[in-house]
Amino acid sequence: MTPPPAPSFPNDFRPTHRAAAVHAQFGQSAVTGGEPSTEEVAIGGRVLAKRDMGKAGFAQLLDGTGKLQVHGRKDVLGDETFAVFKALRPGDVVGVRGTVFRTKTGELTISARDVRLLVKAQRSLPEKWHGLKDVETRYRRRYLDLVSNDEVRRAFVTRARVIALVRAYLCERGFLEVETPMLQALPGGALARPFATHHNALDVDLYLRVAPELYLKRLVVGGLDRVFEIGRCFRNEGLSTRHNPEFTMLEFYQGYATYEDLLDGVEALFAFVAAGLHREGLIEDPERLTWGEHSISLARPFRRVRMRESVAERLGVPIEALHDAVRMRELARAQHVPVDGEPSAGELVLAFFEHLFEAELVNPTFVVGFPVETSPLARRNDADPSLVDRFELYVGGREIANGFSELNDPADQRERFLEQVAGDPSGLRRIDDDYVLALEHGLPPTAGCGIGIDRLVMLFTGAVSIRDVLLFPQLKPELPGAEPRDADIAEGAAP
Repeated sequence: MTPPPAPSFPNDFRPTHRAAAVHAQFGQSAVTGGEPSTEEVAIGGRVLAKRDMGKAGFAQLLDGTGKLQVHGRKDVLGDETFAVFKALRPGDVVGVRGTVFRTKTGELTISARDVRLLVKAQRSLPEKWHGLKDVETRYRRRYLDLVSNDEVRRAFVTRARVIALVRAYLCERGFLEVETPMLQALPGGALARPFATHHNALDVDLYLRVAPELYLKRLVVGGLDRVFEIGRCFRNEGLSTRHNPEFTMLEFYQGYATYEDLLDGVEALFAFVAAGLHREGLIEDPERLTWGEHSISLARPFRRVRMRESVAERLGVPIEALHDAVRMRELARAQHVPVDGEPSAGELVLAFFEHLFEAELVNPTFVVGFPVETSPLARRNDADPSLVDRFELYVGGREIANGFSELNDPADQRERFLEQVAGDPSGLRRIDDDYVLALEHGLPPTAGCGIGIDRLVMLFTGAVSIRDVLLFPQLKPELPGAEPRDADIAEGAAP
């Protein structure tokens, strides 16, 4: 009886090891030029490179943990299996069984006893990925970018470890991780234009959240006085090297604390993440990073500056002049500070600070002393009610963290919501009466902080564009029916 043909896409191969595990287990014991170990390993991966040498050859495999070389010999594999090995091309997915040895050049290698073709790639891999000029092709076909570029894979391993370390830091300090709604009846928690959608069954309009803030503070009212969330947020705004319409945000809230307590906590969080990444070999120095053109010191304590005092000194005017909206508008025109409409004096102070100082804040710098008009959810400062107890952390000229002592006066909160609604040109803002009701039940003295995870990962990977730390960044749609260009992907299909 003739046996049935082998399946075109077999799925019965089971690896016993991954590449990193082989390196860890055999890296010290395998002797250069010595005999293979007696223990058999099985590894699955994608062929990255192939080198034939008559009745033998080498292939380089990639799996989710790294690369490993495979050596195939005709006298070991037999005619039929060696023919399979010889026909492999970059892009093919294979399963290999064999023993581990180290070649004369010192490379850890599997001496193949069996080779199975699991998937034949119908399109070949890029010949020289680093030579691509169309960077959007890398983002659109991230799977090829990951296969072909070690630095890209390393960046996303680093991203995963950053998130894990942030989570570990907070959990070790008694914070409870929670999840809050992404579909919200009211867009709140930040001054940003939301994405709108519609729920058919309820026949109501909903919005993708711009921030989880108001729900997290409801939980503090409910007695969960240390909570955090790491999740996606959405803002219907422009694209840039710093902005993507969906992004990952960390927000955490600590009861019976002030924003000053969080200043030290954020410093400690950065140090904890940096130390963890250094320990795992993902960054070279836990106190010194390179981000674009900047060399950044993470040495503690971080610098602290006051917003109003800095602006007044740079403009050469007394602090009192910053309260005069008319004079501030004249100064803005003279200094070519872009403003729209008739902003308040406090809004102009913030605009001046961003225009004059933001690019200069290279090493980690806490900015404090924000005008109340720019911070509708922050607690007023006891000594100067025109300011709020708030900070922003800048690194490399970019804002990375924003925190404040939370406003827990329901009457003050309602008034500021009213001002926010009145000043919203989109007409989407409405007062969140349920949140005010929650405050009326009593929000303990609380401090909260938001940290942009994507920008944090950019810092620790040295990425200058947010697209380099998002697996699938938002891009303009391709033209209908567009095919990958041969120059961008490969020349022809795999045989």
